[in-house]
Amino acid sequence: MVKSGKKVIIFAQTLGDPMNSLIGEYDCKVDAKGRFMFPVDLRKQLEAVFEKGFVINRNLHQKCLVLYPMAEWEKLNKKLSKLNRLIKANDVFVRRFTGGATNVSADNAGRLLIPKSLTDYSGIGADIKVLGSNNVVEIWDKKLYEEFLSQDIDIEKLAEEVLGGLNFNDPADE
Repeated sequence: MVKSGKKVIIFAQTLGDPMNSLIGEYDCKVDAKGRFMFPVDLRKQLEAVFEKGFVINRNLHQKCLVLYPMAEWEKLNKKLSKLNRLIKANDVFVRRFTGGATNVSADNAGRLLIPKSLTDYSGIGADIKVLGSNNVVEIWDKKLYEEFLSQDIDIEKLAEEVLGGLNFNDPADE
């Protein structure tokens, strides 16, 4: 069961008209140099923004990585830049959040290089899961992802807590 009394700030972004939400779960292999072949289906979903590159960073809540399309990272970074860095909590958060962020682009073969510091953080080995996750891509060590999925979480209760206040029939959302 997941319980938390902490307040969480969620940065909501959209990728814009060129594409819809990213979806899919893909098994990939990481080579000895730390590269993986980006899934073709996910690349098709990102077609309009793939060539612009990405920023890869640590996930705030799990031992996985988040791959932000460049436009998504820029939107997020714009919001972060508005925080007053003279306030210690803001300064610490920005430093911790952006500290591991690294620009990455696919090579001619369609592979992305995961920086060593980030593979160490996330426990990524040779087998990974690459997930389309709304407006970003998550990269997990396959074993850690399977452990995450096997956690005893009451998904029905969690859905009610997270989505219960939303009106899914609101025409303004269309």
